[in-house]
Amino acid sequence: MAGKKQFDMDTVLGAAMTQFWREGYADTSLDDLSRATGLNRSSLYSSFGDKDTLFLRCLDLYVTRYGEKYDAALSRAARDPVAAVRAFFDVTLERIADPELPDGCLVAQSAMAIPVLSPSVAAQTKKALGLQSLRLRAALLAGRVPDEDAEAFAVHVAAVNQSLAVMSRAGATPAQLRAVVGVTLEALAQASRV
Repeated sequence: MAGKKQFDMDTVLGAAMTQFWREGYADTSLDDLSRATGLNRSSLYSSFGDKDTLFLRCLDLYVTRYGEKYDAALSRAARDPVAAVRAFFDVTLERIADPELPDGCLVAQSAMAIPVLSPSVAAQTKKALGLQSLRLRAALLAGRVPDEDAEAFAVHVAAVNQSLAVMSRAGATPAQLRAVVGVTLEALAQASRV
């Protein structure tokens, strides 16, 4: 049938997300996206709009995909906040260790590029980054971590989580990343005992 799209939208979005994740927003051209998705430029434009619009859809896909995993990890926070935060970090460490995925984190990489992003992409990136702190704070409060400590640890854990992505891109070993996580978990365990 003429005019009917002959591709799977989720597959194309996944391929575009991986391209942005691997190369970053600024270093990903429409030609790169065309090669990654198998769609020509005009099909990309007609299906997704401009590069910003496509990137925003990819960022939403990434945040949803990993957000669900982080939520599942933190679901045990009421019983054991330290174990929940460990599970939260495990989501990141497993993603980093997956040889099928690019190194790092699409959100962290995008956050570092905020000065060169369009206002709408920068705003969505900041929102995605802030979701981690909100998610962590809610989980820590559910685990009866005092409000002031929950706020401080939520920001800290989110920052450590993003730094794991940056460190992995720079070649840190799994043992080094786990050591960083261990320091954070020990500090949280001590604060939880007080």
